Amino acid sequence: MKILVTAKRVEDPESKIKVKPDGSGIVQEGLKYKINPFDEIGVEEGLRLVAKHGGEVVVVSIGGKEVQEQLRHALAMGATRAVWVNHTGPLDQMGVAGLLQKVAEKEKPDLVILGKQAIDDDQNQVGQYLAEFLGWGQATFASKVESLESEQEKNKVPALTVGADNKSVRVVREVDNGLATLECTLPAVVTTDLRLNLPRYASLPGIMKAKSKPIEELTPQKLGVDVTPKVQVLKMASPPPRKAGIKVPDVATLVDKLRNEAKAV
Repeated sequence: MKILVTAKRVEDPESKIKVKPDGSGIVQEGLKYKINPFDEIGVEEGLRLVAKHGGEVVVVSIGGKEVQEQLRHALAMGATRAVWVNHTGPLDQMGVAGLLQKVAEKEKPDLVILGKQAIDDDQNQVGQYLAEFLGWGQATFASKVESLESEQEKNKVPALTVGADNKSVRVVREVDNGLATLECTLPAVVTTDLRLNLPRYASLPGIMKAKSKPIEELTPQKLGVDVTPKVQVLKMASPPPRKAGIKVPDVATLVDKLRNEAKAV
């Protein structure tokens, strides 16, 4: 199998995010960056599928030269090679999906795995757009029945089930009232949820091997994609500060405050 996975560069969630005074964006000085956690789960699932069925995992990221750090991280985990779409300007979700569409048409993977959302903007749109642009089936919010403490997880058993003929994939996905199971004809697009797997750590040998693995550079121009944003962020604002909590002497006072001040009961 050939599996194409994404590796978006996002702000480390442990970083303290500050909005610029003019609301034009966030203050980037001093921030740390990492691979989007949902994408890292996608890389892990791709590696498990390839370990079982054979093939290769190709990782792709869009951005300036700095995204090579995230690509090298995925390569150190075990991905075979990487594709870097060199673009430093603004992008909306349709632009990202358009670029990934062209990469997928070039690579011709059996399966594309993306994180269900990126933790920087929380849009949860690219996977759906990509499936529509490609005309492929899709299964979003991929999860599994087994817990992350199960024997299957310890043995790194893939949660996505590929049919014996390699022409379909079965996906357990989270829905509001439980789990649903879908089967998609390959090629297909799958987006990952947090409970799909626990990504492996990059080993020292893996980190050393990643330095020599190939990264192919592309651009929107080479791919023939107009990435002019159709959606623009006009302004950002910090959420209002939360009021400090208080201690109450007894349950009666708590109930009174919940009823008369918070209007919660």
